[in-house]
Amino acid sequence: MITISGLSHSFGDNKVLEDVQLEVSNSKVLGLVGINGAGKSTLLRLMSGVYRPQSGKIEYDGKDPMDDNTRKDIFLLPDDPYYSGQTSCKTLFKMYKVFYPDINESVYREIINDFNLNDKKPLRTFSKGMRRQAFVALAFAVAPKYLLLDEAFDGLDPLARKKFKDRLSVMVKEKGTTVIISSHSLKELEDFCDEFAMIDEHRIIGSGKILERSMDLSKFQLAFKEVPEESMFAQLNVKSLKIVGRVATLVAEGSADEIEETLRALDPVIIDKLDVNFEEAFIGDIDRRLRGGDAK
Repeated sequence: MITISGLSHSFGDNKVLEDVQLEVSNSKVLGLVGINGAGKSTLLRLMSGVYRPQSGKIEYDGKDPMDDNTRKDIFLLPDDPYYSGQTSCKTLFKMYKVFYPDINESVYREIINDFNLNDKKPLRTFSKGMRRQAFVALAFAVAPKYLLLDEAFDGLDPLARKKFKDRLSVMVKEKGTTVIISSHSLKELEDFCDEFAMIDEHRIIGSGKILERSMDLSKFQLAFKEVPEESMFAQLNVKSLKIVGRVATLVAEGSADEIEETLRALDPVIIDKLDVNFEEAFIGDIDRRLRGGDAK
């Protein structure tokens, strides 16, 4: 299990993380979500041992990530992985073999060939997506106990994303790998991750199982005779609200029956219950905070 407690980190006067608390179960895929600048990349670098925490603890089954025996079990694929001007897929593998002696070359070659990557051409001549594929191949060849992925889908085309997800699912199932993956594409995480953690305002403001999170919310679309006011819905725990003309679409937390009863009391001409997706569950929390409320 990964346990993070009281983790805080700043760069000069810029506070990035404050009192972060998080637990990640073994052999699970956790989606780390949040807007740009929320601290996702910094958190992953702290978890990998690239940065040393200024305060608080990060433990892998009770061990420090800076410990040599622990670090060999951790693989970080950052959003902007390092490579030199002459680095090719072939030399990239040799470089990582120094840090991960047990890396599987046959797996690496299989994935490189599957992505149709030339292993002798410099990575600088590749597109962003192709470079990402080369580093994804490394991650699977290492097959670590703990895999940290920052914006893993960025630059990958739909076919490459599907191959990536399929391989990751197999690795989690067969090798018991624990995966933490950050992504701006929340829809990519909805049918893929077991658990989530949302980071905002320097902290983890929500975590849990994805299905449970979506089930706590209800979405309704209503049409009125007159243009509705936002204040009409004040008695509900509204996560997001959009009003276009006489039509209001809202996502609210609580009992679906009680929410519908409250909405019917507003005398709408039409009321429809809609499905809530994972993206709406999280965007609603951030939208509430930006509009002056407290994210829950």
